[in-house]
Amino acid sequence: MIRNEKDKYMIHCQNEYDSLHQVIVVPPDYMKITTVINETQAYYAKENINIKKATEQHQFFIETLKKNGTEVISLPTKSHLNEQVFTRDIGFTLDNKLFVSNMERDIRKEETELLKNWLHDKQLDYISFTDTSIEGGDVIIDNDLIWIGLSQRTKQAAIDYLRKQFPHLEITAIPLREDILHLDCVFNILEDKHALIYPDGMNETAYQVLKEQYTLVEVTKEEQFNMAPNVLSIGNKKVISLPENNRVNQQLKELGYHVLEVPFSEIIKSGGSFRCCTLPLYRTKS
Repeated sequence: MIRNEKDKYMIHCQNEYDSLHQVIVVPPDYMKITTVINETQAYYAKENINIKKATEQHQFFIETLKKNGTEVISLPTKSHLNEQVFTRDIGFTLDNKLFVSNMERDIRKEETELLKNWLHDKQLDYISFTDTSIEGGDVIIDNDLIWIGLSQRTKQAAIDYLRKQFPHLEITAIPLREDILHLDCVFNILEDKHALIYPDGMNETAYQVLKEQYTLVEVTKEEQFNMAPNVLSIGNKKVISLPENNRVNQQLKELGYHVLEVPFSEIIKSGGSFRCCTLPLYRTKS
């Protein structure tokens, strides 16, 4: 594990479910659907985002994280960056390395510069992608198994690069349906080899590969639209989930998970939920 010289921040994540100690977020101060970049935004474009309500919901989410022992780091907001709330996309932590994404869409490229500025200020090392695009929402880690969405936002060249960086890890590409934004919109790993999945979001071969590795909790088309797979595990079988996804939450409870229901209905209008809104820096086993 790597500490900076001030011995305050740590970079280490090996999976999606160990105890979450440090995480980067951005409040939805200027959240708005302008250029439509996914199916969910298209549905809500006319209605758009109630920033006051989104801010209240995001703050309650942050308070929930803090109550459960997570240090929350907030990056500055810029009025022209309306997608900043989705910090998962701008980077990802894999083992002891933090990678800064190379965003596919110009509308989001500046967000990575704000992350780099913060990392420079805190004297934290990172690795940048330059020649190919990759976004953190496509990177899902489970110790020696790494699953990466092959999407409109993440290219094969980025996956090949990570395979060279981590030859000891089994890195598998998951081809996504063209209209699916990121892998974490249709797949997410929980503890005890459980995973949430929307089977129709990927090809049959990929689904079968995942089925061999995990006990799958399948979500419906309606539940996927409500971002049911995009929960956030914070350790000790605690999972933050939307209250609207009643059936999925009940299944998780029956599997022994402690489900923390947090309202997030305004923020999901832009196509992301709890996992999308967090960039974990440091997770560790309890």
